[in-house]
Amino acid sequence: MKIDWNKKYTTISVYSFLVICASMIFFSVIGEISAFTAKIGWLVSTLQPFIIGFVMAYLLNFILVFYEEKVLVFDSIKSLKKKSKRGISILLTYITAILIIGLFMQFVLPQLMDSIVGLVNDIPTYVADATKLIEELTGNLDANNEYVGMAMEKWNEIVTYTINIITNVLPILGNTLKVVASSVWNIVLGLIVSIYLLIDKEKFCALSRKITYALFNEKNAQIVIGLTHRTNDTFGKFLSGKIIDSAIIGVLTFIILTVFKMPYTILISVIIGITNIIPFFGPFFGAIPSFVIIMFVSPIKALWFLLIILIIQQIDGNIIGPKILGDSIGISAFWILFALLVAGKVCGLVGMIIGVPLFAVIYSVIKDIVEAKLRKKGLPTETDDYKQNARD
Repeated sequence: MKIDWNKKYTTISVYSFLVICASMIFFSVIGEISAFTAKIGWLVSTLQPFIIGFVMAYLLNFILVFYEEKVLVFDSIKSLKKKSKRGISILLTYITAILIIGLFMQFVLPQLMDSIVGLVNDIPTYVADATKLIEELTGNLDANNEYVGMAMEKWNEIVTYTINIITNVLPILGNTLKVVASSVWNIVLGLIVSIYLLIDKEKFCALSRKITYALFNEKNAQIVIGLTHRTNDTFGKFLSGKIIDSAIIGVLTFIILTVFKMPYTILISVIIGITNIIPFFGPFFGAIPSFVIIMFVSPIKALWFLLIILIIQQIDGNIIGPKILGDSIGISAFWILFALLVAGKVCGLVGMIIGVPLFAVIYSVIKDIVEAKLRKKGLPTETDDYKQNARD
């Protein structure tokens, strides 16, 4: 018997059956979530070299593009075959990456470790001095014993929290190095995979487009490819721009803090540089622990540090950032905060870094869908046009 798919009740029945099947699969996965998570973990572990290789290739691609389009443009190179030029560019890209890592390991890492160890050893002395100072101030002010007790209790809580954070830094670094060391083989394989990806990146992109056109009709395939280009453009500009911007801010912070003879200059510069990768609120995340660290040594210098960071962030927000990043995010501060909180809760630090560009892509897709529906109805697409209607 031939099914008439155009009939209303037949369509409803098929959709209902599909919804029931999807619901059964969903509840089966929820009921066996531990086994499902274990399978996902096994799959990720198996594909780890390819994941590492893809991340390496994606991050190094902007260096490769820089060499191909900006550096290797003289006549003797232009006459070479495309594969030869790509080979030279890849060689220069990896030499650059190895040089940067080598310089960090040679000059920054030893001083960073010394700063962390010195800070951990000096914390008890700083805490004792600060506690004694607070007790003297409260004694001189002749404050109510109840208020003094509450202040001291809160101070002890802050001290305990700070000590726990700082004393856990070394174990965290140790565990990180242990994980990296245990993944050396996967990193080596990932390096090889990244080289192959960069060599034939156009071929892999063409293969992806071929598969997309095979799976979807032409209109939907173009939508998928357009969304892929938008995602790549948003993530590429954001990640590459943020890395360069954060490196500049880290070096600038180091120079200024050295001039002002601040304590733990390397450690604080690294904190400021790394947290600056987090959009919008990153400077605050880096400035707070840095302020606490300097305050243990000198409260006056800590106040000067806040002023210095404020000036640096103004320079970054108004001059350096716009020059490097442009408007690569394209969403308001409210949505940035929303993306940071949600992605940070789900994926931690990695989520806080990639959550904003990911949400920016989702936001742009929803915006396009909403505006397309409004245009079909002959309605304006600008949000400002609806402010008066909202009051009415």
